Parts: sequence; C-alpha cells; structure tokens
Amino acid sequence: MDAIDRKILNMIQKEFPLETEPYRIMGDRIGLTEDDVFERVMRLKESGVIRRIGAVFDSKKLGYASTLCAAAVPEEKIEDFVAVVNSYRGVTHNYRRRHRYNIWFTFIAPSMEEIERSLEEIRHTTGVVQIISMPATRTFKIDASFDL
Repeated sequence: MDAIDRKILNMIQKEFPLETEPYRIMGDRIGLTEDDVFERVMRLKESGVIRRIGAVFDSKKLGYASTLCAAAVPEEKIEDFVAVVNSYRGVTHNYRRRHRYNIWFTFIAPSMEEIERSLEEIRHTTGVVQIISMPATRTFKIDASFDL
C-alpha cells in the first residue's frame, strides 16, 4: 500500500463522492484517472484491506428496527451458518468472535417482528438455536474511521 492508496482510503471513509462517477471525481482530486482509482480500490478490496463500501444510515430515523445478534455456532457449522445469515438483506455486519457466542451480526428491517421472523427462519434452516437478539436501548455513535 502506497501513499496514493492511503489517500484513496481516507477519501472513501470521509468524503466518498455521492455522484454518478465517484471514482472519476476521486481521481480528479488526487491526480489519477477514474480507471486508476477503480483498479486500486478493487485491488484493496481483493486483498482484504477494504471489506465493503457502503453508506451508514441511522436506521431508527428511517423508521427501521435494528438489533445486534450473537450466535453459538458449532465449529463445523460456521461456514454454512454465515452463508445463510449473509443471504438476508438486513444483515449489515457479521463477525467471528473468540467466545461461546462466536458469530455476531447486526440486522435491520422495517420492524422488530420481521427481524424475529427472520431469526426464526435462520434457526430452522441452520439448526443453530442459540441466537440472542439484543436491540439497542440507547444509541451511541462513534467515528470508526482511520486516518491513513
């Protein structure tokens, strides 16, 4: 990763252009072509430096419900469980932890009832019944960006 990659990563985190040609605009700002920026972003994504590029919304203000879930998944079922969980549109993050509850994920949907229905489907499909849903009772926002 070079200095240009770091500039691109900083821009993605703090000032990603909400335009039809964001990579062209980023390139204009740092002296690269649109293709150069896009190729660098794809390389960073393929290498695992970038996991995803997406907006962060306040789901509650948009009228949605959200919850943090923790699941106790047997080692031999982790891959299949994660594939099922990630197939749901409302799953925004999914992490493995070193704990009895070893898979954690966030879920948003138009209602808490829809989330609970989806969690029941996941339990039924995967056979993993130990899934705890922990809806937020208070919201804390942190700036999870890194100055590179």
